[in-house]
Amino acid sequence: MKKLNKIILLSTFSAVVLASQSALAAMTPVGLWKTIDEDTNQAKSYVRITQTNGTLSGKVETILDPTKQNDICNKCDDELKDQPILGMTIITDVKAEDDDVWGDGEILDPTNGKTYTLQLTVQDEGQKLEVRGYIGFFFRNQYWLRVE
Repeated sequence: MKKLNKIILLSTFSAVVLASQSALAAMTPVGLWKTIDEDTNQAKSYVRITQTNGTLSGKVETILDPTKQNDICNKCDDELKDQPILGMTIITDVKAEDDDVWGDGEILDPTNGKTYTLQLTVQDEGQKLEVRGYIGFFFRNQYWLRVE
């Protein structure tokens, strides 16, 4: 009976540890996000945010409007000019500022070619991401929803 109690206790402890690790992972921007247009409130794309050596980047993984699958960034500068938006890295060099806020990076809006200083804030227990892009004192907010 003591052995059975130890097994149950160990199993319960393991489940709690795994659940807490999953919750912590969900509190980072790492994952797949559905982008929502702040003007129309319509879903536009899926962006996958990854982390390498403590720095986040994000790439357009899916464009939801079938008529925009082949769109290019004709308003972008430099090497991104006239490149396909699908597969494009639009978030770069983002670093943790505190528990659920990430910043100091950049985000590109491929529809207008503008690059903004970026701050990401994880909300709603990791299910929502506030995406704030700054140019000087002006900013735009979007709220993205976690897909995975």
